[in-house]
Amino acid sequence: MSVLFVVLPITLAISGIAVMSFVWATRRGQFDDLETPPLRALHDDAALPKSPVASEPS
Repeated sequence: MSVLFVVLPITLAISGIAVMSFVWATRRGQFDDLETPPLRALHDDAALPKSPVASEPS
């Protein structure tokens, strides 16, 4: 029973930190655009210019 006096405050503190982190991230705009990042992975990258390969001595 006495373990509840230790575990309950720790649980409430961790839960409070999680809620504050979520509120902070929401106010900073972390969840504003939920559609673009997954769609960005579907697009091919632009063709990168090929760098000249150094010729090896024969």
